Amino acid sequence: MLDNYRNCFLLICSYVFYGWVHRWFCFLIAGSTVVDYFCGLGMEKYPAKKKVMLVISLLCNLGMLGFFKYFNFFIDNFNELADKCYWHCNINTLKILLPVGISFYTFQTLSYTIDIYRGKLQARKNFIDFALFVSFFPQLVAGPIERAVNLLPQMEEKRKFNYDFFASAFPLIIRGYLKKMVIADNVAIYADKVFMLNQPTFMLLAAGTLAFAFQIYTDFSAYTDIARGTSRLLGFELMENFKSPYLAISPSDFWRRWHISFSSWIRDYLYIPLGGSKNKTRFQFAAILVVSMGLSGLWHGASWNFVLWGIFHAIILFVYHQLGFAGKWKPATKLSAVVAWFIMISLTMVGWAIFRTPSVSWLFSALTNNIVIGLSGDSLVVSLVIIISVILYALPLLIMLMLDRLLHKQSVVHGVFYGLALALIIMLHNPQGQDFIYFQF
Repeated sequence: MLDNYRNCFLLICSYVFYGWVHRWFCFLIAGSTVVDYFCGLGMEKYPAKKKVMLVISLLCNLGMLGFFKYFNFFIDNFNELADKCYWHCNINTLKILLPVGISFYTFQTLSYTIDIYRGKLQARKNFIDFALFVSFFPQLVAGPIERAVNLLPQMEEKRKFNYDFFASAFPLIIRGYLKKMVIADNVAIYADKVFMLNQPTFMLLAAGTLAFAFQIYTDFSAYTDIARGTSRLLGFELMENFKSPYLAISPSDFWRRWHISFSSWIRDYLYIPLGGSKNKTRFQFAAILVVSMGLSGLWHGASWNFVLWGIFHAIILFVYHQLGFAGKWKPATKLSAVVAWFIMISLTMVGWAIFRTPSVSWLFSALTNNIVIGLSGDSLVVSLVIIISVILYALPLLIMLMLDRLLHKQSVVHGVFYGLALALIIMLHNPQGQDFIYFQF
């Protein structure tokens, strides 16, 4: 009985948290919750209509996501295409406020109905538990995207205080704030200035992309660390969402390390059901990769650069697969491992340039018009200043990762370092700050 009251209190807190930006956001998430709750029950009560219930869930959830996130994008592109065809059709866009985190909780609640349809999960009758699973505030707006099979049982079981579990939350939270306030918010200044230039030189573009690579990783993983730490304070364990992605040696390895909850969702609910790598022809396999990664790119935002970013990753996935470097391939020697890492980190940087660019035409101009100019003295000096600044800001995180690998997490050295981390947060945080990048997705 006590756990029911706890879950009810957490549910109220989650809706207050989500409605703080705008109250009508709560109606959207509540609508999605009600639809999937009854669709889940309907699948078990009427097995012959399981497919109908699943279609209702997909249409309602993806319909809301598509309308609020992509309606204006498609209207703008339709108007532009019509103008090029000399058919002046000015359809007005709508002044729609994008609900924060809609991409995250849509995929989370869809995992519930899809798993029930597949027979991997039983429908829940306790509405409070299910509603809390959909709206759980620590990870609601930027993940990780939890599966119902992992998080729902934790909300249903009896929770007892565990000191070790409780104490382990604080290092995660401190690490998250260090990543966000000391690294991400500071290196963002350099990335933003480069990508606001009309025609940056090639060297400046490379330096700005490096700054953005550190920004997006530390910003996004910071939110995950804070979400996981906060959840532990409440007695819940969320999945790890990042595993040193910039140490990846292949595209497959990268996606096993980066935004794991999302990449595994795409793999399990889209890529494999479409046939995955089991397709008989290279064309079919390539098409499925493009569809899967193209849609994953579009998931990040209503812009063509996100779509191109997804297709870029589809291409390198396909090439690596055809060369025999897919799956859990490992290099034979240390030298080949270093070469593989260098190639993959270079490809990752190209991807981040596509992801961050203000427009596709801007990036094309920067790459084609300024390669020679990029070697000029002024450009080189400014680029070196950016690169050195990024490394200096990232140094505390690199030391922390080394300590985690070499020492026990509860060692005295760790305690001292986390104390220093708090001091760095106070001294080096950017007073202006920035929203978490993935709030817009």
